Amino acid sequence: MKTAQELRVGNVVMINNTPMVILKSEYSKGGRGASTVKLKMKNLLSNGGTETVYRADDRFEDIILDKKEVSYSYFGDPLYVWMDDEYNQYEVEAEVMEDVLKYLEDGMKAEVVLYNGRPISIELPTILVREVVYTEPAVKGDTSGKVMKPAKLATGHIVQVPAFVNTGDKIEIDTRTDEYRSRVM
Repeated sequence: MKTAQELRVGNVVMINNTPMVILKSEYSKGGRGASTVKLKMKNLLSNGGTETVYRADDRFEDIILDKKEVSYSYFGDPLYVWMDDEYNQYEVEAEVMEDVLKYLEDGMKAEVVLYNGRPISIELPTILVREVVYTEPAVKGDTSGKVMKPAKLATGHIVQVPAFVNTGDKIEIDTRTDEYRSRVM
């Protein structure tokens, strides 16, 4: 059990028999009144969001989620099917896959997050290497500051890259921020 003031971003707790992930935690100490914690949370089962204020000493049941390494197999409308090394299949709903679709390729490795044996989300590796399918050529003489230009990946996702990156180059992307990290040789 954790108190409200011990909760941090990313913790998963049970509230009214519903697993909730903490997206934001804001502690405040009142003048005369008790300390409070404002929590922004997302329901893991329905993906609905909520913002609630709790007393700092309110207790919550902490939940540990299971994770399994999987690779992307196929899209079976409306579910995305992932498979582990033992050929177990995990069907993940399309609405949970929004952030993953930007980088999704056949055979891609990721982690499936399970709650009571049910897949609730996919966690991408922090760094992915992808090929730039199209980008405009650099403008000659434009060297003032940090010059960025859009680059299109095979999935259609657009990433801002430095001017020296060309079509066909492989780049590293930080999946947490969707930002270019470096060019891969």
